[in-house]
Amino acid sequence: MTSRLAAHRRAFLSLLAGGLLAGWQFSASAQGNYQQTHTGQGTFYGYGGGGNCSLPKPGDILTVAMNTADYNTAQACGACIEVTNLNMQQKVVARVDDRCPECAPGDVDLSQEAFAKISPIEAGRIPISWRYVSCSARSAKLFFKEGSSQWWAGVQVRDHAGPVASLEYRPSSGGAFTTLGREMYNYFIAPGGMGPGPYDFRITDVFGQQMLAPGVALAVTTEIDLGQQFPLVLPAAGSGGSSGGGGGTPTTPAQPATVSISVANDWGQGYCNNVTVGNPNATPLNWTVSFPVVGAVYTAWNATVSQSGASATAVGVSWNQTLQAGATTSFGFCANR
Repeated sequence: MTSRLAAHRRAFLSLLAGGLLAGWQFSASAQGNYQQTHTGQGTFYGYGGGGNCSLPKPGDILTVAMNTADYNTAQACGACIEVTNLNMQQKVVARVDDRCPECAPGDVDLSQEAFAKISPIEAGRIPISWRYVSCSARSAKLFFKEGSSQWWAGVQVRDHAGPVASLEYRPSSGGAFTTLGREMYNYFIAPGGMGPGPYDFRITDVFGQQMLAPGVALAVTTEIDLGQQFPLVLPAAGSGGSSGGGGGTPTTPAQPATVSISVANDWGQGYCNNVTVGNPNATPLNWTVSFPVVGAVYTAWNATVSQSGASATAVGVSWNQTLQAGATTSFGFCANR
């Protein structure tokens, strides 16, 4: 990488660290149905990697295969969903790693390990609801597919907090961004190549949030850590309509709160986050939000935060529980890893 491009990258990451991107406010509206609660049937299968999403073996990450309709040409890949067993009200968060061709809209096929978190295995099939939640990955990555070169390239986004809607590139020397097409196996493809590089990449999630990764070199089969992440998008607990499975028209009496999370401090063994909650409705809103956490929350301020496993719930206190139309409030928490 030339010194000019290295300086360009350092300047951009400095802006990111300064909070110009990390604390974006955004609307609760999203592409498609990413803030609805879906209903359907939950099943399980043995999974050890190699699914349609072409992601690495999951290790200790719980996973799920998405029905073809909601798979949406791999747009669901790498995203996280919270699945609830409607018989027992047990919940589990799992990453979408695969596609379930035989599943009806609204259905998901969980890995056996994920299914066992919410139901006895012998149940086999259970009624479920599920919704998208932000993954807890600290930093997004890019990965060039084996065989990529300046004349043909496949690029994958990994470890992203929310579903990725598009990937664009341009030479780092300048010019307009070009949008790459996405394949069912979760790679963005440049059939005529992207040139020798380095490149600037622009990654957009389904909520319109963006990450800009400048000065990326063509490094094949190597995860490229971007050192940044999408802000988390947290639907209000219990909100949203339903779709899939049972059919019918989704009902949403109120839009969920808009939420922006930024890192206030991170010392490796622990971290503190600031959270801003807004009411996008024309009427007052009593807010409660649930979100995945890494480690154990040990303190919070301006909200009551409870934790169950890798999920936490925040409820407003007496003076900020009810948000008037268009109003915002903020709280924070700290956790040990």
